[in-house]
Amino acid sequence: MTAQEIIRHLQLLPHPEGGYYRETYRSDATLPTAEGHTRSVSTAIYYLLENEDKSHFHRIKSDELWFFHQGQALEIVLLAPGQPIRLTLGPDFAAGELPQAVIPAGVWFAAQVKHRPGFALVSCTVAPGFDFADFELAERETLLREFPQAADVVERFTKA
Repeated sequence: MTAQEIIRHLQLLPHPEGGYYRETYRSDATLPTAEGHTRSVSTAIYYLLENEDKSHFHRIKSDELWFFHQGQALEIVLLAPGQPIRLTLGPDFAAGELPQAVIPAGVWFAAQVKHRPGFALVSCTVAPGFDFADFELAERETLLREFPQAADVVERFTKA
């Protein structure tokens, strides 16, 4: 199937950070947050990036697991002290690609199809569950001040 066929078949919608998604699971079980709210224990989505689509730098307050399904390898970039950390989700384990990756809570990260053109279909699971109230899209100038050593990836994965 093409990316557009998958988007239609899975009923994916545009995501604010880039790409397409659809929530597929939200636990009925909840837990309290430090701010006095509640969150589902876990949530899951399908997520698809194609061609030049990017998941722009963002962070959330929960751990997020990414699982590769099909398509091209997906590059995930995490900002940390020192140099950015690069993970590749994909089917070629011999080339160092991974079938799943963990993004720790509070870490800035972004993603893009590694070899374009093409697409990558993944799933993401968040625990405690995802809530847009916990979602923060990065501002370029803020990240450049905090991570000057990563200026090239900050500029590539932030909106001007």
